[in-house]
Amino acid sequence: MDFFLQAGTLALGSRLRRLSGLLTEDAAKTFALYGVDLEPHWFPVFFMVSRQDGLSISTLAQQIGQPHPAVSQIVKGMRQAGLVETSKDENDGRVSRVSLTDRGRQLLPRLEQCLQDAQQAVDLLLSEMQYDLWKAVEEVEHLLEQKDLHTRVREQRKRRESQGVEILDYGPEFREDFKRLNYEWIEQYFSIEDFDRYYLEDPESTILNQGGVILMARYQGEIVGTCALVRRDATCYELAKMGVTPKAQGKHIGLLLGQRSIAKARELGAKQVVIDSNTRLEAAINLYYKLGFQKVIGTPSHYSRCNIQFELLID
Repeated sequence: MDFFLQAGTLALGSRLRRLSGLLTEDAAKTFALYGVDLEPHWFPVFFMVSRQDGLSISTLAQQIGQPHPAVSQIVKGMRQAGLVETSKDENDGRVSRVSLTDRGRQLLPRLEQCLQDAQQAVDLLLSEMQYDLWKAVEEVEHLLEQKDLHTRVREQRKRRESQGVEILDYGPEFREDFKRLNYEWIEQYFSIEDFDRYYLEDPESTILNQGGVILMARYQGEIVGTCALVRRDATCYELAKMGVTPKAQGKHIGLLLGQRSIAKARELGAKQVVIDSNTRLEAAINLYYKLGFQKVIGTPSHYSRCNIQFELLID
């Protein structure tokens, strides 16, 4: 048990498998005690078929929450033991239906006695516990259905990595990085346009000196992301030229740049931030919605690639 003490909740899956193993061993002993010739892992299928004869393997898999191939193997084992038989569905020959054999039905009286005593024993066990294990398992299953553990780990990784991201104000030393990062994503999806060159070749004159802002993202000593606020008028700014190099994506860098840009816009007295984009940029569009932008029909864009526009109103 040292492993569980040292690993703690990291060993949740291993601990549940250990508990499952203990219960499975006891189930085998209990079935033997009542003379029920049934493998513990067969029990869910046997139980459901005993309640409703002629269920399909697909239906059984759905009802007991196990994969179709696993249920097929269980049915195969039970068929070899003479407990069930299968037949083709009258309307669909691809569907196999499972029924108890005479030998399977002969087990039912002893099984019912076994289940009655086992139910009382389990209820007594749960009553002795401080926490309701059954309800806790139901709750965990529900939460994992909403968001599985792999997704939760991936999100935690992003949060951890994003803590190492620095958002910096633009300086002359970042001029080539600003160009590189933007040419990188534009050329990946589209063609460079005149307005791209206008902003990217001399950002100090076209963006900063016009009252705009450029932000840079640094991760592990390398400039990996950027975005700009281009001033349209005294209260309206365009969020533009946002790009994160592919090798640094997945670390919330775009989100951090967007959040800082909105904060900068608020400091500058903006009442409105707008975006010209393209529906091919699915990740970027999901980010805009996450930042609170809404799709609008705005003024015609000076980018030919633009086919969708967004707006964020700032209080």
